[in-house]
Amino acid sequence: MSDRKKIAAIVTIYRPHSHADVIVTKFLKGFPTDEGVMDPRVDIASFYVDQFPSNELSRRFATEHGIPIYDSIAEAMCLGGTELAVDGVLLIGEHGEYAWNEKEQHLYPRKYFLEQICGVMATSKRGVPVFNDKHLSYNWHDAKWMYERMKALKAPFMAGSSLPTCWRSPWLEHPKGTPLREAVAVSYSGLDVYGFHVLETLQCMVERRAGGETGVKAVTCLEGDDVWKAADAGQWPVDLAEAALDRIPDKPAGGMKANTPNPALFIIEYLDGFKGYTLLLTDYIEQFAYAGRLASGEVQSTYFYLPTAQPHPHFTYWRSMPRKCF
Repeated sequence: MSDRKKIAAIVTIYRPHSHADVIVTKFLKGFPTDEGVMDPRVDIASFYVDQFPSNELSRRFATEHGIPIYDSIAEAMCLGGTELAVDGVLLIGEHGEYAWNEKEQHLYPRKYFLEQICGVMATSKRGVPVFNDKHLSYNWHDAKWMYERMKALKAPFMAGSSLPTCWRSPWLEHPKGTPLREAVAVSYSGLDVYGFHVLETLQCMVERRAGGETGVKAVTCLEGDDVWKAADAGQWPVDLAEAALDRIPDKPAGGMKANTPNPALFIIEYLDGFKGYTLLLTDYIEQFAYAGRLASGEVQSTYFYLPTAQPHPHFTYWRSMPRKCF
């Protein structure tokens, strides 16, 4: 009997360059590193795939690697039996043909998938780790339910995006315990799809501040002219946003206000009194950057380089940064 752990891949869609491809395929083919490809140390034991476009990959990989594709999440979790038969789950609810709501949120079925995953764990009286790609849900109720349900089952639960793993130019990672006073991350695109990414850009930096992470007290979102009015009122640090933007190459001339007809701003108030800000500047930039102010007044900033080359190398580990970043 092999002692390698068995993993169920529960995905919405598995086409080239989708999140399923850039994550699950590494568990099949290996993990690229600067020293070469590292073999996976666990096995993908089952697939559940919700949608099959004409360019889908799961059937080919299932044949190549001898992995069954099941018709239901419960079957994939039980490997066709009646009880939980895997040691972990990759839940990738990203990409695919799903509805959008009036808030421009893509209604991916992450909670629906997790309900079924948890149902199998509950009836089998055994919890296993689940990694949820990106944020938990498009609404607070579902996200809170997902967290509390996994906690009740005593099952390890992880989630997140690839932004914290991006190359940074210049390299910046605050030492733990850094006396940060405030910080800003800048990005672009929709409030849901990239609003989450820019929040992770901010969070991976500021959680290293003195005292560590304490939790969030309140979040305020402003859009359009209200963003600039808040700037004029001193409600967010424009100079920090400009310090972050200065790290981004090839921006249009004229500055952020002149180039952004509909900006969006999140003001995040933490329980320890710290404040962070994320600014979405669609039509002005198509990159991510960060700036933080230390207690001494010093400003530190960096460009989070998100490679456009396929197949998205920021979903893996590379020590080396392409020279064009510098």
